[in-house]
Amino acid sequence: MEIVRSHRQLAAAAAAGGGGGGAGALPTYRAAPQLEVRLEAFELFAIDRLRVLKGISDGLSRGKRPEEMEKLVSELWKTHMRHQDPAETLNKDIISHFVLRLVYCRTEELRKWFLSMETTLFRYRFRLESPESQRMLMTEFQLPYKALPHSEFEVVKDKLSQVARSIGQSANVESVFFKVPFEEVPDLVASRRVFISKGYAYVAMSQVVSLVVTQFRCNISKALVLTNRKWTATIKEQEKDRLTPIVEALSNAYFGPDYSQPKDAVEISLKDIDQLAKSSFPLCMRHMLDKLRENHHLKHGGRMQFGLFLKGAGLKLEDALAFWRAEFSQKVGSERFDKEYAYSIRHNYGKEGKRTDYTPYSCQKIISATPGVGDHHGCPYRHFGDENLRAALDKMGVSGHALEGIMDKVKNRHYQLACTLTFEATHGVSCDSGINHPNQYFSESQKVLRAKNQTVESQSAT
Repeated sequence: MEIVRSHRQLAAAAAAGGGGGGAGALPTYRAAPQLEVRLEAFELFAIDRLRVLKGISDGLSRGKRPEEMEKLVSELWKTHMRHQDPAETLNKDIISHFVLRLVYCRTEELRKWFLSMETTLFRYRFRLESPESQRMLMTEFQLPYKALPHSEFEVVKDKLSQVARSIGQSANVESVFFKVPFEEVPDLVASRRVFISKGYAYVAMSQVVSLVVTQFRCNISKALVLTNRKWTATIKEQEKDRLTPIVEALSNAYFGPDYSQPKDAVEISLKDIDQLAKSSFPLCMRHMLDKLRENHHLKHGGRMQFGLFLKGAGLKLEDALAFWRAEFSQKVGSERFDKEYAYSIRHNYGKEGKRTDYTPYSCQKIISATPGVGDHHGCPYRHFGDENLRAALDKMGVSGHALEGIMDKVKNRHYQLACTLTFEATHGVSCDSGINHPNQYFSESQKVLRAKNQTVESQSAT
C-alpha cells in the first residue's frame, strides 16, 4: 500500500505484519494491498471504520443479543463503509483495516480493544456469507479439518441430536460435521453447543464460524505485535511530520459536533448555573462546580475542561469572566485574577493569541486525561474510587438497580455507557445514541426537560 500526496509516494506503515490475501467479498487481512492511497483517504477510510467498531463496542457493552448484534453490524457497515464507487468498497475495507491496525498496535490496551472489535465484526460478516464463500474462507485459513466420515457420523448421531434439542434446534441433525480439538472452539464449549468426546468437539457446518474466527483472531493478534515493533523501531520517527500525527489522533477521535458554539444559539446566565448543574450537568461537570464552590479555585486542567463546557453550553464571555472572577477572587483577589487568569478565559473564547475558537472536550479526551493530586478534572467513572462514585451518584438520585448497573459498566471499563445509564436513570428516558460529549449530555437533558414542561403545561391548559 502506498500513501501519496501529489506525486510523492511512501510505503505504508500498515504493511507491517501482513500475511496472505482474502477470499471472496470478506477479506482476511493477511497482507496490505498493493494500492496507492491518498493521505486524505488514509484518514477518512479509517474514521468510517472506526465508527463501525465503536458502534459494535457500544452494542456489546449494552448486552445486545446475537441476533440484535447481527442486525447492528449489518446496518453500521452499510451506513459507514459503502464507497461511492462500488468497485472501491473492498479496497476501502482492506485499507481502513490496515490503517486502524497501525493506530491500535501501540499499546496493550489499544491492541486488546481493536482485536476484540475486529473479531466481532468478522464473526457477524462471516455469518452473512454464503456457504460456498464460507468454505472458501476455511480454505483460505488453511484449517486442517475434514468433514466427519459417514461411518463415524452414524456412531455419534444420537448424541448430536441430543445436543441440538438441548439448544432449541431441530432434532434433524446436520449431515456435515468437523471433529476438532475442543480447546479451539471455547465459545461453543462454554455455551454447551457442541458434543464433546475424548477431547474432541463435533462442530456443525452452521457453527464453523467459531473455527474461522479463532484463526482470524490469532492472525490479527500476531500481526498487531509485529506492527507495533515496526512502528516503534522506524515508522513513528520517519513519519513524524505526516502519518504519525494522524495515527496518534485517531485512537482518541471524537466524531460528533464540536460544540464550540452553543447548540441552537442557547445562552445560559450566571444566575442559572447552579440550578442547571443539578438538572442537566453530567457528573464530571457537577463535580468540578462543587469543588470550585468549595475551594474557590481549579487547577489548569479543571479550568479548561469546565470552562470550555460552560462556553459550549451558552455562557457568554462577559459572564464567564464574571463567574470565574467571583470564585477566584475569594482566594487570590480580583487583581491577581485579572493579571493571571482572565487572559486564558478570553483565549478560550478566541479573543486572545491566535484567536482560535477552542472546542469543549469530548468524553474520549476527558477519559484519557491523567489527573494529578489536587486535580478535579477527568471522568468520575474512570478516575473516582468505588465509594466516591457511589456517593456522587447517590447525590444525583441514582440508587438501587440503576446504580448497580452503572457500577457494573464501570467495572468493565465502559465509562461512556455508565454515563449514558446515569442520564437514563436521572431523566427517565432512553438514550440510544449514547453519551459521547458532556455538552451533548447537557443539550439532550435540556430537550427532555423542555418536553416534560410542555407536556405539563398542555395538561394544565386542558
